[in-house]
Amino acid sequence: MTLPTTDRQRSIPELAAASAELIASLQDAGGAYPASPTFSAYLGYSWFRDGAFIADGMSSAGRTGSAERFFDWCARVLEARAMQIESIVASAAEGHPVPDAEMLATRFTFDGREGDDEWWDFQLDGYGTWLWAVGEHVRRHGGDAARWRRAIELSVDYLCASWDRPCFDWWEEHAMHVHVSTLGCVAAGLREAAALGVLDASRAVTALAVETAVRERIAADGTVDGHLAKWLGSTAVDASLAAVVGILDVVPAGSPSGRATIAELEQDLTVDGGVHRYLDDTFFGGGQWPLLSCMLGIAHLRAGDAERARELLAWAAATADAAGAMPEQVDDHLLAPERQREWIDRWGPVARPLLWSHAMLIRLAAELGEVAA
Repeated sequence: MTLPTTDRQRSIPELAAASAELIASLQDAGGAYPASPTFSAYLGYSWFRDGAFIADGMSSAGRTGSAERFFDWCARVLEARAMQIESIVASAAEGHPVPDAEMLATRFTFDGREGDDEWWDFQLDGYGTWLWAVGEHVRRHGGDAARWRRAIELSVDYLCASWDRPCFDWWEEHAMHVHVSTLGCVAAGLREAAALGVLDASRAVTALAVETAVRERIAADGTVDGHLAKWLGSTAVDASLAAVVGILDVVPAGSPSGRATIAELEQDLTVDGGVHRYLDDTFFGGGQWPLLSCMLGIAHLRAGDAERARELLAWAAATADAAGAMPEQVDDHLLAPERQREWIDRWGPVARPLLWSHAMLIRLAAELGEVAA
């Protein structure tokens, strides 16, 4: 990785503030956060998952209006698909789940449409993460979540009916598995939805019962040798698990399983502060992701290691270019360098800026007291 030089390296608070300004400047008028404003494969799309983490970062920086406009966008997307969700839920209850192609998409255009191009679309995690982000935001700033009540109800119904289905993971891969990071997003979302006080009694009871079932499934089938696994039945780890034991707080970072997972992520996926997604990654050669360094930093901090959290934050901050733009990944320590060129030829250079990277830097900086909410 060769970064442009600057006359003065930005401090963490300065970079966090600039990141919030960048995100705010790129947010669509309707509330959607673009994944990246320039990367060809992401252009014009907003993800529930990425957007939820971006909204949480903005909320942690005191940008309440920005976060709430994203939640408004999520609510409109969901409410427009109320009949589809009701049909999915009814079919599952009857024992005839709909095909994957009829499940909700994972990304939408800024005006709330499904994309016209082919994508690896069926992912459950985003519908948990947006609920989680709403809960975090309301806990942080107060306010009434009733404005999103119908969308919250629809999301809870959808997740309770579908949580144990195999689907694509965070990386749009391995659709034949049930992924532990996806389960973590579902559990966190249902927990927060029940705590918001906007669900009727029956839904709240169901949400908490399913949350318990998800946690039990993670403990029984998603844990190996004491640490969380990439998917049920796997022995490998995935860096997205840092969120499950960190920011989502589904498995506490300081618990034996949380500490073992952090240790495994450090051993298998971390080099010099940069974190790979997983060992077999070939996307753009399998580089290191700043957003994952920040997620692992939050996990370390919650497990009591502020020094390591600051080291990971410093590494992530160093990936910003002279203009302050952070990438999706960098090409130090590529896992599969022979596969890098095929992705550049297909989609162009690595996404920069990636708003999710900026948001996670804000979030870890806020957790370390470097950002004033």
